[in-house]
Amino acid sequence: MTSPDPAFYHPAPRTQQFCSQCGHTLSREIPPDDNRIRDLCSNCGAVHYQNPRNVVGVLPIWNDRILLCRRAIEPRYGKWTLPAGFMELGETTEQGAERENQEESGARIRVRSLFTVIDVPSVNQVHFYYLADVLGPQLAPGPETLEADFFPLDGIPWKELSFRTVYTTLEHYLDDRREGLFPTHHYAIDFRFPD
Repeated sequence: MTSPDPAFYHPAPRTQQFCSQCGHTLSREIPPDDNRIRDLCSNCGAVHYQNPRNVVGVLPIWNDRILLCRRAIEPRYGKWTLPAGFMELGETTEQGAERENQEESGARIRVRSLFTVIDVPSVNQVHFYYLADVLGPQLAPGPETLEADFFPLDGIPWKELSFRTVYTTLEHYLDDRREGLFPTHHYAIDFRFPD
């Protein structure tokens, strides 16, 4: 059996048409004792809540070089990114970040600390990036990565970065490195990365 083209797989829409409990058509309204429009089932009473999705990743460092991965998937195909992706059920943010790194770069890492927490309400996401030490130069990129490579601090491909959250996380790292302190940064970005 052959697998469908990767474009076949796409995120499910945020609003639903049918109840996942009973299959009845949903309506969009504010439930009693609530203050937001929700997908409601008038047949079984189920309320289908939608919550932000968490993106988890690492900022991996090896010998004063930053590990970046060139994306083999959309969005932003061919652009450089930190190893990151959507958190899965049943894992912590740190476990998800380690898994995403393994899938995208194959680098062996040791996670140090939470570095950036970025609210991105325009796309209903929260991004978590951890600082991580890379334990050796061996890389084994997975199918979502065209290539992985280490970049010197003065050689980051700024104009070829994939997402604004990656850009700002790297900016914070370079600023903090000059000070020698790496606190957790929490901020919001509510606009798209400029092309």
